[in-house]
Parts: sequence; C-alpha cells; structure tokens
Amino acid sequence: MKLNLSKIKNILLPLLLGVFLVYIAFNQFTSEQIDEMMIQFKGANYNYIFISSIFSILSLWARAYRWKYALTYMGYKIPVTTNFMAISVGYLLNLTVPRSGEVSRAVVLQKYEQVPFDKGFGSIVSERVIDLLCLLACVFIALAMQYQVLKQFLLQRVPVEKLLIIAGIGCVACCGIVALFYFSKWKAVLFVKNKVKGLTVGVVSIFKMPNKLGFLFYTFLIWFGYIATFYFGMYALTETSNLSFPIVMSAFVAGSFAVSFTNGGFGAFPLVISELLLLYGVSAVSGTAFGWILWTTQTGIVVLFGALSFLILPIYYSRR
Repeated sequence: MKLNLSKIKNILLPLLLGVFLVYIAFNQFTSEQIDEMMIQFKGANYNYIFISSIFSILSLWARAYRWKYALTYMGYKIPVTTNFMAISVGYLLNLTVPRSGEVSRAVVLQKYEQVPFDKGFGSIVSERVIDLLCLLACVFIALAMQYQVLKQFLLQRVPVEKLLIIAGIGCVACCGIVALFYFSKWKAVLFVKNKVKGLTVGVVSIFKMPNKLGFLFYTFLIWFGYIATFYFGMYALTETSNLSFPIVMSAFVAGSFAVSFTNGGFGAFPLVISELLLLYGVSAVSGTAFGWILWTTQTGIVVLFGALSFLILPIYYSRR
C-alpha cells in the first residue's frame, strides 16, 4: 500500500505542478488575449512545425544509433530499432515521473536483450554526462551571443544562492557515501559495491570504445536536431519568424532547462519560453502560443512513438 501511494505521489505531484504553471500562465491573460492566442494557433504555419518535427525524430534516431557504440563495446549487439523503441518508451515515461525514462531504457534492454541492468544503466548515465556537457556548451554559446539580456534574465529567475547551498550539501553527502563504500564491510554495502562495478563498466564504456568519432558525430547530430527543431518552429508564427539565431539559441537553452527539471516541460516550457521572448519584444500572447505549439507537437511525437514501442516490442521479440 505504501509503495502504491509513493508511485501515485511521484506521478501526481509533477502533473499538479504542471497544471499549476498552466493556470499561472493563462491567468495573466484577458479573454481577448486568449481569443487572440486561439487565432494564432489556427493561423500558424504548420509546414514549419512539420519540418521541425522531422528534426526532432532525427535526434531521436541519432540517440538510438549513438547508444549502439557503448553497448557494442560491452559485447552486446543490439538492433538500432530496439534502442529506438527503448528510448521512445523512456521518453514517454518521463512525461509521468521525471527521469524515470533512464531506468526504463535499461529495463527494456534487460528484458528483451538480456543486457544486465547495471551495465545498461551505466551506459545511459555516461550518455547523460556527455549531454550535460553539450547543454552547458549551448548555455555558454547563448551567453556569449546574448550576455547582457540573459544575465539579467537568469539573475531574476534562478535562485543562485539556494543552488550553491544544495550543491554544497550534495558534495558533503557524496564524500560521506564514498567513505562508507570504501571502508564499510556491511553485507548490504558489499552487495551494492558489486552492482556499482557493473554500473562503472557501462559508465566508462564511451571513454574506452574504439569508435569515438562515430559517437561524437551522432552526439553532434542529436544536438543539431534539437536546435533545428527550435529554429524551424520559430517560423510557424509571424511574430517569432524574424528572430535572430542568437535569440533562438537563448530560447532553446531556456526550454531545455524547463524540460529537464519537470515532467517533459508540461506547463513550464511555454511559460519559460514566453518569459524569455518578452525580453526580445515578443508579446506574451505570441510567446505563449509558440511555446504551446512546439511543446504539443514534440509531446505528440513522444506519445506516438512511445505508445507504438510499447505495443511493438513484445510482438517484435516474439517473432524473433
């Protein structure tokens, strides 16, 4: 019963947060502005949204292909289609419980390809480390292009002092855990140590694999697809179609953080995008409309491929 309550809480709290942010976002508009937003939804150029969606799918496929390198190095030759479906399932589950998708990816490979969970999850962790570095690179590029504007935006909305306190507590906790693992002889700790060894194999796989250039190429393709998704999506509305590439990069970074810290960016993504575009003279109505159009189409892709993968995986492996 406690486990069920915990699962319900983990799913409901992020969703309720998203609903609250949606309420906050739309509560600031008058009925006339909401009507104007509906007109923008109907009048948007969805040809550009279609192009944007193609780049989004390209990123998803590139991520599936990139994962192959780490798994092959560990001795597991997994079809790219299986990687694609595992990632699609993971993205779908991320819409319910944030970061649960990483676990589900490893579970799918364990179930259908007998890849040990700790090794599969370790390879995912290593990918996330690389992706974090890529996101930070995008942040620095955006800051270099739009330093003054973004500096003010971040100082007003990011609780820097709280983040530093949390980081300090996290460092102390990590040191304590490392010391416990190193010196303790408890059976439970020894069991976890054994599992961590498998996790370590997965984490270091990308640093020891022979084809690093291929891994880096697909990493570039993933992030190129992400940025292109934003770039072409901007052309869907008249008011956002004239924005420069540096502004697109700034919006991309803001949207990426909104997605990372919530369950798929529900509620947060359009709100953050709208707040940022206000700095560049885009009205709150147009900014919110753009955010919802892009978020809805990207979420639709996730739901479509995730649901299909849930259905196809058992059939695909029963036939194999």
